[in-house]
Amino acid sequence: MLTITEGKDMTARNRIRSLLCKACSTAVLVALVSGQASLVQAGPREQAKRIHDRVAGVPPSEVVLDDMASDIESGRAIDAAFTAMQDSAFYDVTLKNFAAPWTNEAMSKFVPLNDYIATVIGLVRDGEDFRKVLYDDVLYIGNASLNLPNYSTSNNNHYESLENSGASLKDNLERVNQSTYTGLPPSATAGVITSRASARAFFSAGTNRAMFRFTLINHMCNDLEQVADVTLPTDRIRQDVSRSPGGDSRVFLNNCVGCHTGMDPMTQAFAYYDYEYDANTDPDGELGRLVYNAIGETDPETGSRVQAKYHINSATFEQGYVTPDD
Repeated sequence: MLTITEGKDMTARNRIRSLLCKACSTAVLVALVSGQASLVQAGPREQAKRIHDRVAGVPPSEVVLDDMASDIESGRAIDAAFTAMQDSAFYDVTLKNFAAPWTNEAMSKFVPLNDYIATVIGLVRDGEDFRKVLYDDVLYIGNASLNLPNYSTSNNNHYESLENSGASLKDNLERVNQSTYTGLPPSATAGVITSRASARAFFSAGTNRAMFRFTLINHMCNDLEQVADVTLPTDRIRQDVSRSPGGDSRVFLNNCVGCHTGMDPMTQAFAYYDYEYDANTDPDGELGRLVYNAIGETDPETGSRVQAKYHINSATFEQGYVTPDD
């Protein structure tokens, strides 16, 4: 009889298996995890070891190696890959390093565990539709039994303590509603976009355009140059963009327009969000927090729910678009 935990694991596994089978054949999967064509000539045990090394980042035990080799010999390479994914190092190291560069503008993987990374790991572990990473009211936190500092909207202590404890992320991440812990209305949550780590990196100062650009890079595998289109209308480009950079309007029409015609209207979706911190005492924003102007809240500078940053440098081109809402 399956336990509840085993039942959940099987459900997640079957969900991922279905997606994998639609996406690639067994041969392609083996090639991806092996990283070299020569592995096709290797025996089942050599293939199993290479898969485990690549997926989990650590060598398998003899029992696991035998199990994976048996699956490969029987033509079940996907099952072998799933076995490698059961190693806690897959979650603690491989997935952490996979998601960490998404959480900062420098795209560095050398950052502490945070709510963004933990949520990515949790969604993968649970076999969820990965698109939820950009829209769901979801957050993953450490298990209460670990006696960690409480989740906070103004520091990362909870996740740093979880990582430093050495506890397995595979076994100790719990899914909760993001809105319950952050105070955001459920309708204002958007997966990792509204995580504290993401807000610190991409809503901090600036104009919130960074959130659009880095979401595009990290989740759509394109930068602005790849989606630029100079043929689109310019009526939604904000006031802070010069229509004649350096006195030459051709630069605007042939270059600036390409990115801003798509970016500015899309970034309007973030008009009510900001990341607040004291630049004098906390220049890196380590103690800052995500803020959101809910219904009934008004920014004193804009007279609406729109954050003041959306109206900065309005004299650059006064005839430009004035953001009225999200």
